[in-house]
Amino acid sequence: MISTWWASLSVIMKILWGVTLTASLIFLIQSIMTFIGADAGEGGIDADVDTGFESDDADATVEGGTNLYTFRNFVNFILGFGWSAILLQDKIQSVPLLLIVSAVIGVALVAVVMYLFKWLSSMQQSGNINVYKSAVGCIGSVYLTIPGERKGEGKVQISINSAVREYNALTDGDPLKTGTQIRVVEVLSPDTLLVEPLESLIV
Repeated sequence: MISTWWASLSVIMKILWGVTLTASLIFLIQSIMTFIGADAGEGGIDADVDTGFESDDADATVEGGTNLYTFRNFVNFILGFGWSAILLQDKIQSVPLLLIVSAVIGVALVAVVMYLFKWLSSMQQSGNINVYKSAVGCIGSVYLTIPGERKGEGKVQISINSAVREYNALTDGDPLKTGTQIRVVEVLSPDTLLVEPLESLIV
């Protein structure tokens, strides 16, 4: 039954189904890992794959320091684009129009997910933790690459009061790549830290 259905699909639809199902599986894995907190430490899945889509260009960062070019956002776009194209193919006969509508839905999904994660992050960080008193000296790791010499923001995840928190981060030295172990030097704002590589403290 499935083989007959698959054989009846055009090459384009086969590719679309394959890419969409792959994106759906990755999205499911990302969601599970996020909720169990596995991507929050020691080079988790998200921290590793995000580097492939990062950009040091200031235009690649939206309000609140959220990096636009990440693997998660790429997956979300493919998810919205692919399922929209599959579900609407019988209702929209024009292929160009179908692609445009699907692309718009994909972009909208990325925007919604980015806003949701930003909101959840702000809710998490606005708990009972006084970041000015508790963050300095905390150890963590780079989540999104931090440009050197305070030329742009990256993201770090630190363990603070027995909880893993995510903050925007700057550094005075060389760029810090994803996975680099860091220490918080100064709190610049409630959601932005100044950090240095942990290895710089080793004599």
